[in-house]
Amino acid sequence: MKNLLFFSNNKNKTIEIKKIFKKFNLEILSLSDLEISDEPEENGQTFEENAKIKSDYGFNKTGFPCFADDSGICIESLDWKPGVFSKIYLNNFKSNEACFESIIKSNKKNSKQDAYFKTSISLTVKNNQNVIFNGKINGKISDQAKGEFGFGYDPIFIPENYNKTLAELSTKEKNEISHRSIAVKKLINFLTN
Repeated sequence: MKNLLFFSNNKNKTIEIKKIFKKFNLEILSLSDLEISDEPEENGQTFEENAKIKSDYGFNKTGFPCFADDSGICIESLDWKPGVFSKIYLNNFKSNEACFESIIKSNKKNSKQDAYFKTSISLTVKNNQNVIFNGKINGKISDQAKGEFGFGYDPIFIPENYNKTLAELSTKEKNEISHRSIAVKKLINFLTN
């Protein structure tokens, strides 16, 4: 498989994915490499469904084997939401900080701190043929936003067995443990065997 397309317009996510692949000497194409900016509507009810919608769309549009991910955070004090609506939920606030404050307040009110990040990756190599890879990382919501690295909810998520948020870890450290890297490593394992 010479060319493999990663279907995402999220620059941070693309950088993270390319770094993981580089370690395995695999080159991947991004949407910016192909000057594609349009995306399908993500109307799935699960991470797997949304990933599949995107990887099918990328494959049908370009003819390249394509993979896409859908990720999100599930928070106990919010009844394990926002889940597949993580990006929409974050964008409903006037700033990321306002969103984080609201989540932290909800945690304190409900005395619940548990959370997890989940990633589902769908690989499409033929029409309507998908292979799904999942990654999950458990942890808790911190009592304040901390850290300069990462993106999304990273500043308020403390992975299990850590005392720092994902945003306080370097990209290298985060890529060792993150939900996305777990799923990507499964994908790479599949591609290289």
